[in-house]
Amino acid sequence: MESRLSLARSLVATLPAGKPGLFNPWADRCPHDAAGNGPEAKLVRLALHLECEPEFILAGEAPGYQGCRYSGIAFTSERLLGEGTIPRIPALPGRLSNRRLPFSEPSATIVWKTLYRLGIAERTILWNAMQLHPHRPDSLWSNRTPAPEEIRLGEPALRLLVEAFPRAKIVAVGKKAEGLLGEMGVKVAGAVRHPANGGATEFARGLQALI
Repeated sequence: MESRLSLARSLVATLPAGKPGLFNPWADRCPHDAAGNGPEAKLVRLALHLECEPEFILAGEAPGYQGCRYSGIAFTSERLLGEGTIPRIPALPGRLSNRRLPFSEPSATIVWKTLYRLGIAERTILWNAMQLHPHRPDSLWSNRTPAPEEIRLGEPALRLLVEAFPRAKIVAVGKKAEGLLGEMGVKVAGAVRHPANGGATEFARGLQALI
């Protein structure tokens, strides 16, 4: 665990904090974080998620407000963590946000359901090409497409993760992620359809073809 915590800290150290419209889950504090779910708690969860020798690293575009903003893990929601369904991470004793109901991210639910069905949940790390949550200035609970100069902020962490797990197959999730990884010169094993907006079946079929 200590080595993975060190890796998590190294990844986070490459990312800026306090930038308007970009939330760093592992450094910035959100007014909607539940008590005890500050940056350090999210960093520990990230380290637990990294505590494996992955066969696959699935990389999306950027964190969303229903998932990584509060969980600290890509494609992972408060609801899934509360249910104790995420490998290596104990079920939450409490809440991650002060929202009336726990956040549930449709894409996160589909991704983890598929990973379990294909038998690779324990051997997969989830990440994003750009690791800061891009939101509208007037709404913390929103998602927006990151600008090109913002996307470049995620390149050092992505490269560091790839170097840490040289045997892992990198899989781009969605066209945007595929394009970003291509621009960064990251070699991918393949690209799959993003599971959102009716893409669940194609996502699962594409991922199965890479196993």
